[in-house]
Amino acid sequence: MAANVALLSASSPSTSAAASFLSRRPLPRCCSGAAFPKRASSRLSIMAALGDDPIREWILTEGKATQIKGTRSIGGGCINSAQRYDTDAGPFFVKTNSRIGPEMFEGEALGLKAMYDTKSIRVPLPYKYRLDHYPLVAHLSSWSLLNLVVLEETSTPQINTWTADWIEFYSKHRLGYQLELASRRYGDSAIYEKGQRLIKNIRPLFDGAVLEPCLLHGDLWSGNISSDTKGDPVILDPACYYGHNEAEFGMSWCAGFGGEFYNAYFQVMPKQPGFEKRRDLYLLYHYLNHYNLFGSGYRSSAMSIIEDYLHLLAA
Repeated sequence: MAANVALLSASSPSTSAAASFLSRRPLPRCCSGAAFPKRASSRLSIMAALGDDPIREWILTEGKATQIKGTRSIGGGCINSAQRYDTDAGPFFVKTNSRIGPEMFEGEALGLKAMYDTKSIRVPLPYKYRLDHYPLVAHLSSWSLLNLVVLEETSTPQINTWTADWIEFYSKHRLGYQLELASRRYGDSAIYEKGQRLIKNIRPLFDGAVLEPCLLHGDLWSGNISSDTKGDPVILDPACYYGHNEAEFGMSWCAGFGGEFYNAYFQVMPKQPGFEKRRDLYLLYHYLNHYNLFGSGYRSSAMSIIEDYLHLLAA
């Protein structure tokens, strides 16, 4: 079965504001490979490699490398396979998946490019997300990003249909979609029915809030936050879409954001009225998604949030 390939590349410079914006959580890993013959025999190395492996072929042609010194598998994720290719042009990070179609990597590549174009924080920039029958490739450049392989929310498809109203979008395409998945997968009519009651009554939670669309990472937890060799923050493995900025904190239960982080954030994006009341509403989407991805261990947290809101809203 053909594999889908992700190659992620060099990152954009971060601004000083962005540097204070995100906590730095490097997850270093070490990897090395045996050296191949030097440049004098590089042509023979290229010819021997071509055709054996489309990833190697791409690295030795479009990737501008002449030698592949070694390859290693990289752990850390449960959705994709990942390898590091060490070359004379620098290391390349490769993600592959034979079970999920190329749309997942295409979405990740588009999200990374959108964040890169903001020129506000460093992100890996994909070189390629499809190699003929293989989709995606990335260059690690001079910084250590061997922690790129982490759990991706994108293994659950996200519906990102343009919608004029944020509350409608979040209700239908985030909470509603996850509730429908839970109903289909587990026959969980209780969480579905209570969740739908909540959806019909959430508008008062947004009273007084200014809802402006922002580009969101979409899966901002500690495993997707790292740093480069200079200690500047890097974010990766996104599930990007445009939405209310507070939705970015939906994975905060896995992010370890402290008071210093929120103080710096609210200097850039002032806290909106009702922020505390909405906080768990944005956690709910991710608890529901984890319930659908990983099973019943997350159900009680999701149901507790739903029931607390139903009580608060007298719904």
